[in-house]
Amino acid sequence: MIDYQQILDTIQEEMSYRDVKGKVASYIPELAKVDPKKFGLHLYRNEHEFYGFGDHEEKFSIQSISKVFTLSLAIRNLGTKVWERVHVEPSGNPFNSLMQLEQDRGIPRNPFINSGALVISDILVDVLDNPKKELLEFVRKITGEDHIDYDENVAQSELSSGYRNIALVNYMKALGNIKCDVEKIVDFYFYSCSIAMSCKSLAKAFMLYANKGAILHTGEQVLNPSTVKRLNALMQTCGFYDESGEFSFEVGLPGKSGVGGGIAAIHPQQYSVAVWSPVLNKKGNSELGMKALERLTTLTGLSVF
Repeated sequence: MIDYQQILDTIQEEMSYRDVKGKVASYIPELAKVDPKKFGLHLYRNEHEFYGFGDHEEKFSIQSISKVFTLSLAIRNLGTKVWERVHVEPSGNPFNSLMQLEQDRGIPRNPFINSGALVISDILVDVLDNPKKELLEFVRKITGEDHIDYDENVAQSELSSGYRNIALVNYMKALGNIKCDVEKIVDFYFYSCSIAMSCKSLAKAFMLYANKGAILHTGEQVLNPSTVKRLNALMQTCGFYDESGEFSFEVGLPGKSGVGGGIAAIHPQQYSVAVWSPVLNKKGNSELGMKALERLTTLTGLSVF
C-alpha cells in the first residue's frame, strides 16, 4: 500500500524555489506578475482519496493545459476528421515556431503546439454555437465544479500582446488550413488559455484521461476509450513541446504543461496529478514542477513504463 501523503510531504520538503534558475513567463504581461515562490501539488485517486500540499487550492492560469480540453471537444464533435488538418508527430521545435509551419505547408505537427491548437480553435469556432461557453461547460462538467471561469485580465493581456499567434493563424489561413474569421479564432484561443484552475481542480479534470474517458464521480462516459488512448499518446509524445522526450525519460507519465507554470499528468487507472510552480525553464515548462513529478514516480515506483 502506497502512502501518497507521506511521499508528497517528502517532495515538499526536498523541493525549494531557491533551487530553480528559470523565470516566470514575461511575454504575457499578466503572467509576469505571479509570485515565483508559489508551489503546490495535488494527487487525485477518487472522491475519497486525494492528497495535496502547498498552494494546491489556489487558482492560476492553466494556459496550454487547456489544449487537452479543446482537443477533446474537437474530437467529440468532429471525430477522426480532426487529423486531416493537424498531425500527431512531436515537433522538436519551440511551441510557437513559424519556420516549421512553412516547411509543413500549413499543417501543424501536433495539436499541442500553438499552431495546432489554433487549428483546433478554428474547428470549435466553426462547429459550436458558443465555443467559449461550451468549453467552460465541458471543464465544469468533468470537474463537478461550477465556479471555474476565465481570467479576464489574463485573456485581455494575451489579446494585447499575442502578435505571434495572430501571425500563425494568418499564415495558416493563407495556406488554406483556417476557415473562420481570424479575430474570432484568436479570441477563443486566448480565452481558453486564460482558464483559471487550481491543482486540485486540474487533477479532478484529468482523471477523465486516467479513467478511460468516464467522469469518475458520475460514471458518465464523456470520451470513448479509443479517443482517450490517442489523447494520452499525444500527451506522452507532444505534451511538453521540444522537451517531451525529456519528460518521458525523467517522469514517465502522459501529461501537459502550460506557461502559467502548471503541469497535469496521469497514471492510467491509478491517479491524476497536477503541480504548479510559475518559474519556467528555457523550454517553457515548470522547472520545479518537472522535478516534483520525477520524484513522485521515483518514490512510488510507478510510471507507465
